[in-house]
Amino acid sequence: MLDTLLLSRIQFAANISFHILFPTITIALGWLLVYFKIRFDLSQHPVWMRAYRFWVKVFALTFALGVVSGITMSFQFGTNWPGFMETVGNIAGPLLAYEILTAFFLEATMLGIMLFGFNKVPRWLHTLATLLVAIGTTLSAFWILVLNSWMQTPVGFEMRDGVAHATDWLAIIFNPSFPYRFTHMLLASALTVCFLVAGISAYRLYRGDNKKAPRLTLKTALFTAAVLAPTQAFVGDLHGLNTLEHQPQKIAAMEGIWHTQQGAPLVLFAIPDAETQTNRFALEIPKLASLILTHDLNGELKGINEFPDAHPPVAPVFYSFRVMVGIGVLMLAVAWWCSLRLYRKGELSPLQYKVLIGMSFSGWIATLAGWYVTEIGRQPYLVYGVLKTSDAVTTVASEQVALTLIMYLALYVVLLLAYVKTLFWLAKRAIEVEEYDLSLPGLPEQKAKLANEGVEA
Repeated sequence: MLDTLLLSRIQFAANISFHILFPTITIALGWLLVYFKIRFDLSQHPVWMRAYRFWVKVFALTFALGVVSGITMSFQFGTNWPGFMETVGNIAGPLLAYEILTAFFLEATMLGIMLFGFNKVPRWLHTLATLLVAIGTTLSAFWILVLNSWMQTPVGFEMRDGVAHATDWLAIIFNPSFPYRFTHMLLASALTVCFLVAGISAYRLYRGDNKKAPRLTLKTALFTAAVLAPTQAFVGDLHGLNTLEHQPQKIAAMEGIWHTQQGAPLVLFAIPDAETQTNRFALEIPKLASLILTHDLNGELKGINEFPDAHPPVAPVFYSFRVMVGIGVLMLAVAWWCSLRLYRKGELSPLQYKVLIGMSFSGWIATLAGWYVTEIGRQPYLVYGVLKTSDAVTTVASEQVALTLIMYLALYVVLLLAYVKTLFWLAKRAIEVEEYDLSLPGLPEQKAKLANEGVEA
């Protein structure tokens, strides 16, 4: 029978995997809505409002699921991981409270104006509310990633009787891995939203929607992704160098390096074998890992053998890293391929529409893979070098944890399927019935333009 530790880890992994999907969208989608709203305010062209109105519905649905799943995460600190708050609660507690006070309240208050204030507040106030919601989502990510980064690279504290006490809050907040992790996550969110917007827009166009709004959002998403994808690769490289400095065993697992060596090869693919500490069927590029990570063809990289009792399981970290990188490379190729066609001919081919539809949620896969690298790669520690995962787990019977795990998984599958179905239902409805709402501020003066263009935009 599975023990409480393993079941609790699986349960927390399921919860965070489900929860992270939604903030990954809302963080960047909030800023895209700001862009749409400002373009409408400046140009008064109704197509920008149509884009705004469609995607604000997606934002509201996504935000709601993110809030609900986030509450579940908070409960698990007490139910499944009491040792975590007992040991580092003096640091984790305030950071989580800062997120509520500075971000969640701001988002929740301004969201009402953003969703229902079209005709009830001045245009500038509605735009300001949209901006504040976007700032709130980013602030929320800021504080959560401060805590997660501190758990990876803990500084600015001292241990007294087995309990962590803060000695330097600035050092805690701006810990060594935070700038890289925060930037990497913001770019991941942006790319996730770019491909979601491109995929849904491509779906509308492929289904015969000849309005201007999906063409506009497709173009915006693709051109943005074409710029952000190589930027993410650069930031990811910097993040990897930071990880090498502070968590070399994670890098060893990511790269499949079992024994310390100079001129380590880059393993493109292999089947890691923990028993023999070898990579089976390895496809390698000689010395490239050392060149990337140390900028020296003969640079030394530490292997798993250097950390006999303090290294993560290699296989899940190794495979997850390759999934993340593989999806990232695919995003880069597709974004450039489609952007070039769009720039030259003004529209995509049927094949490109199908590819984009298929990649609508590719950002989710890459994000989850990246988080698995981060979180599994920290094992066996919950707080790196401070608190082991096994020392923080609950004493609740394994049967109770298993029961709640099954309930969580069943609910998450239903909610996730319903969410995806709802997004495509909104797209179908936009194709069939979406009309201009001439009662919105700034639209009455567009009647002459609409008469020339018809109802399509």
